Amino acid sequence: MGAGRRRSPVWARWLIAVGASLLVVSTGVIVAGKVLVDSATGSIHQQSLLGGAQGAAQRAHAQITGAKNILLVGLDTRPGWAKEGQLSRSDSIILLHIPADRSGAYLISLPRDSYVRIPAYNNGAQSYSGGKNKINSAFAYGSRGLTGAAAESHGFELLALTVKNLTGITPDAAAVIDFSGFTQVLQLLGKVCMYVDENVTSIHLGHTADGKTAVPYTTDSAGANPRKVPGVTPNFYAKGNHCFTPAEALDFARQRDLLANHDSDYGRQRHQQQLLKAILKQAVHDGLNSPTKLPTLLAAIGKTMTVDTGGIALEDWAWAMKGLNPDQIVTLKTNDGKFNSRSVAGIGDVEILDQTSMAMLKAAKDDTMAAFVAAHPTWVASS
Repeated sequence: MGAGRRRSPVWARWLIAVGASLLVVSTGVIVAGKVLVDSATGSIHQQSLLGGAQGAAQRAHAQITGAKNILLVGLDTRPGWAKEGQLSRSDSIILLHIPADRSGAYLISLPRDSYVRIPAYNNGAQSYSGGKNKINSAFAYGSRGLTGAAAESHGFELLALTVKNLTGITPDAAAVIDFSGFTQVLQLLGKVCMYVDENVTSIHLGHTADGKTAVPYTTDSAGANPRKVPGVTPNFYAKGNHCFTPAEALDFARQRDLLANHDSDYGRQRHQQQLLKAILKQAVHDGLNSPTKLPTLLAAIGKTMTVDTGGIALEDWAWAMKGLNPDQIVTLKTNDGKFNSRSVAGIGDVEILDQTSMAMLKAAKDDTMAAFVAAHPTWVASS
């Protein structure tokens, strides 16, 4: 295979399959085959996340063939919350659809304020009676009264049950993604380059007049309503091509309050998807050009996630996804990236998923995403 056509090695395809940062690779170059797969999969923490959302029968008979839908969740947990009794909420909820013909992959971000019905649930410590609320509350209600892995498992299970109730999709696998864990991945890469599609002002990272790093805005206990801190200049990421440092890259992907297009969560969803793809491309490039860096890079990637393989071995996910590449990842936006909100007493402003968004989710369930994208080209997010 010529240098111009070489494909990324096996080590990251399973990351697309099980989620995380969507790193893909393929066979054929500098790949030690099973050694690399074992290295990659060995660094992943596995635990039960789907629970009753998948069911024992489906798990026992799970096969790698056919279309796959994988639920990826990033958590919103702030320092001191555990001591204060505050609950973690799912900050990023992404459905990854892989068609049966393995012709590509589709990322659908569900707005965390989506107004949905959350099923009744008992985690063994506390019961939740069920009801309508923001979708990111499901993780919190599922994890109440628990800590550590138990809180993570039960919180994810209730979120998965909520997504199943909303979409009819039974997830085939799941992953909790620690976006802060990408710091080590980015440090190994040194930089990540991407196109910034709108001016972004940071509320989290800035500097004082003497160059010291400082927080430029304060927020309320929920992380909202930013107020400027005198004497601190915020980081500003202008529209155009950028090569980010690790700190800048993660900071950029966190922002939702001071975006030029005023697209809040939709902008942040899009930027997170863009960053994941940029990390993927940079990691594939660095891995191919520096085989000695590959094991360390794989280990760092593995530490960013907790995975439930849905009863299918990680090694099988890896080899089954080996034909995918970064350019085949299509990122999609619910509600065509436009706000469709209303206020609900006792809850606040919520996002209502429109009929076309529900049709998109049905396309993921029915494995007809290619037809949906062809009929709705503007719903494809820039990346």
